[in-house]
Amino acid sequence: MGHVHMGHVKNPEHELPEGVVATAEERAGDGRSAGEYARGERDSAAEQTGADTGVPHGSPMGDPKATSPAGGPADDDRYARVQHGDPAAHTESPTVWDDGLIARRMPGTAFPPDGTAPGEPGDAAVRHPAPLAYDGPLRSRLDALRELVGLSRTRLDSRTLAEAGRVLDEAAARRRLSGEHTVVAVAGATGSGKSTLFNALAGVPLSETGLRRPTTAAPVACSWSDGTGPLLDRLGVPGRLRRRPLPNPEGEARLSGLVLVDLPDHDSAAVEHRQQVDRILALVDAVIWVVDPEKYADAVLHERYLRLMAGHAEVMFVVLNQVDRLPGEAAEQVLDDLRRLLDGDGIALGEYGEPGATVLALSALTGEGVGELREALGQFVAERGAAVRRVSADVDAAAAGLRPVYATAGRAGLTEETREEFAGRLADAVGATAAGEAAERAWLRHANRACGTPWLRLWRWYRDRREPSTGRLPVPAPPDEEATARQCVEQAVRTVADRATAGLPAPWAQAVREAAVRGAQGLPEALDELAVRTTLPSGRPPRPGWWRVAVLAQASMTLLQLLGSLWLVGQVVGFMPSSLGMPLLMLLVGLAGGPAVEWGCGVAARGPARRYGLEAERRLRDAAAACGRARVLDPVAAELLRYREVREQYAKVAGAGVGARVG
Repeated sequence: MGHVHMGHVKNPEHELPEGVVATAEERAGDGRSAGEYARGERDSAAEQTGADTGVPHGSPMGDPKATSPAGGPADDDRYARVQHGDPAAHTESPTVWDDGLIARRMPGTAFPPDGTAPGEPGDAAVRHPAPLAYDGPLRSRLDALRELVGLSRTRLDSRTLAEAGRVLDEAAARRRLSGEHTVVAVAGATGSGKSTLFNALAGVPLSETGLRRPTTAAPVACSWSDGTGPLLDRLGVPGRLRRRPLPNPEGEARLSGLVLVDLPDHDSAAVEHRQQVDRILALVDAVIWVVDPEKYADAVLHERYLRLMAGHAEVMFVVLNQVDRLPGEAAEQVLDDLRRLLDGDGIALGEYGEPGATVLALSALTGEGVGELREALGQFVAERGAAVRRVSADVDAAAAGLRPVYATAGRAGLTEETREEFAGRLADAVGATAAGEAAERAWLRHANRACGTPWLRLWRWYRDRREPSTGRLPVPAPPDEEATARQCVEQAVRTVADRATAGLPAPWAQAVREAAVRGAQGLPEALDELAVRTTLPSGRPPRPGWWRVAVLAQASMTLLQLLGSLWLVGQVVGFMPSSLGMPLLMLLVGLAGGPAVEWGCGVAARGPARRYGLEAERRLRDAAAACGRARVLDPVAAELLRYREVREQYAKVAGAGVGARVG
């Protein structure tokens, strides 16, 4: 089998091996310009063609320059410029590929009268393939993943979202490219025979094979149809390594749309080779893993690649090569063991009509089983669904990687019980109960003053004059009570954060705790200010209607006391007739009636006083709860709402690909 010539050719008359094509830049090592060498190369091919077909050299059929519309050295210069990636050259000559592919001109093939090489389209045949189209479910998943990344950027670190961002970028990039082509990479270990299989599928030696390791140093591409330039540019395949298969109308029709890429060895000693493999494997639509009887169970292959790509089984072929080296039934035994290992890797096997990886055994050297692989590839490419399945599998893998930061272990959130408990703790910290009790005592005190005897009211007035009251509640707490109140607030905030984050993934739990801590930083001071501002209503407490009756009754008792006392005094001084019965009765009724009225009013005032105290406690509790809600509960609820939004988006992204409950 011929090899791709990688060095310079000193002798311009040197004859190329059969099936080997090199660029003008590679071969023009004798000082000639690219255009001059291209012209000589094509003349040499024409000479060979004339020798094989009987067409004399120099005739229109044997000389491309004689039949080319442009003709002359300028045509050769354009050909060379095509090889160097000059886009303008594509529109200048009808004899070059529109995507920079190197034409396969085999000996014994003559140019047609229009001057184009066999299989090379003219300008009229050049067209741009339709871009890839994603179906509705995949579009919805990609949109949800984009929304998920956007909502999570401020909550998750960039490394966590890196893979999801890469999937979005690559999905967008692939969507802009051809949907009529399927890019399939041929990957394998050193000595597995992947380049030999690559050449066997192409029908001509395109990729270098041999005993020297590593043999494949750069990716080599072979395209069965036109319009693959942008796809190969994305893969980074250089123009000098883009090839066409052996002209075969039946084979080209069967594999039309296939772009086969031979990768370097994934276990190569050269680090840059392994990096190329990893980079291209992340971009291709499908992959053919080539293994041999010696390394099919290699831990590097299974742990670094197959196990990680288990979700991509539908776009994966696993080929056991070199079965010609296995005697008797050994090939079937090795193949069964390979299937067992793939099953252990989590790779679904496409057996009995189920979706999964295709597992085949063949010999690229002898051709055994290659036709079966070619047939499977033809059917696979004809479906034109590999790119969509690859992107969908990438989304599945991204969703599986993000599951730990979105899936909940339980039902997280702020329950009504948690809110009420938090409000109760803040009310205790601000002294709402004590404030209500103080308000109740104040109402009773005002009731006693209004309904008490004049002598008692006079004494209380004298006492209030000497020790005036501020009328504010609650009374400022001692330092130790203030410290206790602050601890109560901190404990209440911790309890809310712990209950709200129960079952949340670590990043979102951390975000909720940080929101609670930020709100709690000024909460004790705000509660203290709130307690100071909250006072009893200005003036006296509201008085019920029966207070007037009690006041009139107390005034009557006082009047009876005065009249009885004056009557007795009048009798003593001789101003009034002597009669002790009536004045003593009036005096006793007044003296006994006043305290009785005061006691009755006190009993009647307990109910209204209690209601007044509870109202004062409720107002202070509501104020404390509103303060805590604005500073702590609302920020925590906002974080939980954001998490619920991203969880809904994650559920859309995961779809059926990640069959797991996300909370």
